[in-house]
Amino acid sequence: MIRICPLFSLLWLLIGQVFAQSLNKQADRQFDQLAYAQAVNLYEQALTGAATLPENERRAAKVKLGYSYHQIHDTKNAERVYRDLIAGGELPPEYSQSYLYYAQALASNGKYREAQVMYEKYSNVQPDDKRGAKFTKLYRDVTPLTSNADSYKVEFLKLNTRKAEFSPILYKGGLVFVSTGEPNGIKRVFKWNSTPFLDLYYLPEAKDLRGSTAARLGGSTPNAKKVPKTMLIRPLGSDDYTAQTANDSRTVGYFGGNNINAGLGYSEEAVSESDQFSRSLNTKYHEGPATFTKDGSRVIFTRNNFNDGKSRKSTDGVNKLKLYTSTQTSGYWGKVEELPFNNDEYSTGHPALSPDDKFLYFSSDRPGGFGGTDIYVSKWTNGKWSEPINLGKEVNTKGNEMFPFIDEKGNLYLASDGQAGLGGLDIFYAQLSDDGQHVKNLRNVGEPLNSPQDDFGIVTDAERKTGYFSSNRKNGGADDDVYRFTREGPMYPCRELMVSVFDADSKEPLANTSVAVEREGKVNDKQLKTDAEGLMRICLDTDSDFKFLASREGYVDNKIGFSTKDLSDDLPSRIEIPLTKPKEEAKPATSKLRGVVTTQTNKKPIAGVKVVLVNECDGTSQETTTGADGSYEFMVQSGCDYSLEAMKDNMGTNGGRITKDGSGSPDLTMFKKGDVIKIDNIYYDLNKATIRPDAALELDKVVALMAKYPTMKIEMRSHTDSRATATYNKTLSSNRAKAAVAYLKKKGISSTRMVAKGYGESLLLNKCKDGVNCPEEVHQQNRRTEIKILTLE
Repeated sequence: MIRICPLFSLLWLLIGQVFAQSLNKQADRQFDQLAYAQAVNLYEQALTGAATLPENERRAAKVKLGYSYHQIHDTKNAERVYRDLIAGGELPPEYSQSYLYYAQALASNGKYREAQVMYEKYSNVQPDDKRGAKFTKLYRDVTPLTSNADSYKVEFLKLNTRKAEFSPILYKGGLVFVSTGEPNGIKRVFKWNSTPFLDLYYLPEAKDLRGSTAARLGGSTPNAKKVPKTMLIRPLGSDDYTAQTANDSRTVGYFGGNNINAGLGYSEEAVSESDQFSRSLNTKYHEGPATFTKDGSRVIFTRNNFNDGKSRKSTDGVNKLKLYTSTQTSGYWGKVEELPFNNDEYSTGHPALSPDDKFLYFSSDRPGGFGGTDIYVSKWTNGKWSEPINLGKEVNTKGNEMFPFIDEKGNLYLASDGQAGLGGLDIFYAQLSDDGQHVKNLRNVGEPLNSPQDDFGIVTDAERKTGYFSSNRKNGGADDDVYRFTREGPMYPCRELMVSVFDADSKEPLANTSVAVEREGKVNDKQLKTDAEGLMRICLDTDSDFKFLASREGYVDNKIGFSTKDLSDDLPSRIEIPLTKPKEEAKPATSKLRGVVTTQTNKKPIAGVKVVLVNECDGTSQETTTGADGSYEFMVQSGCDYSLEAMKDNMGTNGGRITKDGSGSPDLTMFKKGDVIKIDNIYYDLNKATIRPDAALELDKVVALMAKYPTMKIEMRSHTDSRATATYNKTLSSNRAKAAVAYLKKKGISSTRMVAKGYGESLLLNKCKDGVNCPEEVHQQNRRTEIKILTLE
């Protein structure tokens, strides 16, 4: 017996290993067929007991078991399996996705701190997948997504059953939704998770829906029915970055989508049952969510690749999803037709029409996307749908984006598990560009419309005052349910912002530093201070511009701007204000500026003129008086622009300007009564008196001069060259002078201060009179505009 027992024990161990390996192979076969519910039971049996499988096979089985729980959305068991798997040490590169699935399970179970650590680990091994960084940042502090929860009242609707109900659509005063009903006693089961197939159902009177207040963030209501948890909604596609999903199975897949075409109103009368939507639309396969044209006469809906009694599969044997359309005539839905951009090789679903029916938004795992399923848009052009366009990286991720909906103002709603959220699918909101093909901003709508579980399929008005959505949070059933919500507070919460003030050189935090907050030009009277870590926390109103001024003795003040306008959840909620200590600046070099003031007519120096120099760097000014030779001088700094003015009784000047690069002249001229001043660059089109734009710029200088000397009166004088007749030239010059005066009058100069006079060719400046051949540039000297000073006091 002593010799037999060890042999018996060894034999029993070998039998256990063979049995475990047999179960493991059976589980692998179910796993490969995407029958995850069956695979779970077999893997659990294979892994029960000690050392029944070799270590490498145990690890592989755990990876597949965790993934199977992930696929049927059993997040608690997924967490248990992944926790045990990762406790065994670092995973090899081929299992790195397990870090992502573990993080997602933790988040779905509300364990955000642990999820943050695991997302960070996933980001380290998969740095190209930006989801790791996004979720790590959010899970440091999820309050931005939970602080506005009290603004919404959420109701669990009585239409919900133990089966799945989701993706509500308002249609002609009623409610169309997707359910796993079993009409005519026929029960067809979807292999993925042992649930019945989906059909469209119609509740004729949406106003009769009765609800009860729903638990917040997935908590159960007191009367919730306790049934085994079975999740129904699955991601739409699969690629190198995402898990295989329902549309990749060798049976069928399913979706949701929505649109709104009717008002929202409710009463407290209960409805006992809903009717199947239409036998002409529903088949023995999955029918999913639909969208309707504005008048309700046309429907676009999701169905497995099955039409006209024929089922088609992709080259790898998968029955994908497609979009179909039908028109209602005399109360009946007519022939069902495929949309042109469907394909047997990938899935297309979740339709949503824009309010004008010109754009169709949908979800697809077609090639060329960002990963998983993406949101696409097609435009109705010339009686057909255009080639779809991907909405871009602002919306789509390596995860799954699905369930689009467009409100009556053209705003986009969608569900995503790739954008940072509370767990599972979260509902997001975005503004669309005018062409409907680009997204401006994407924002997570937050709690309570979102929860750690899947939240999707929203339908609402433009102000999000009321509507419906779908969720698999626990509330009376084991599957997805339809909820109603009403907004009773602001749409968006205040934005929590952390302000960090520190020494710019040492990077040390500056405690007890004053921070003044300015909003839209108004400074908050309350003086705020940083804490011991140099931090200050503040909650900001939405849709506003702010400025933060940090002040501390021994430092130079610093002001930083921040805006909550069009702010999406992935933008910074922290700003940093570095403060620097003042440094001694080298004094700028100085030099002497010398100039002379002369008369306009004969350039004689003028004594006793007051000259003012203004430094345009700091606004300071200097004054001096010209000597007998008309000269003056100032000390000036390099690197600054200066303006000059000269003042003397009964005289005026155009002033002067000296720039930091050395251009301009310090010499000034002054004019008096009787002086004639030429206005440069006043040109007219040939034989015309219209003021051209280039001439207007020069006349604006005359306007400024007249404003500078309000008692000055002038004669506007116009001259021509000698070509053409004297009479013609006289008339032309007179018209040009009048046009110039009219322009000055239009600019606010009183007509009593101006006289227009045309001199024609009577006052030539050179010998180019009639009969003398002169070059054009010499003739140009005679074509001039001048002003004569009539009065200057």
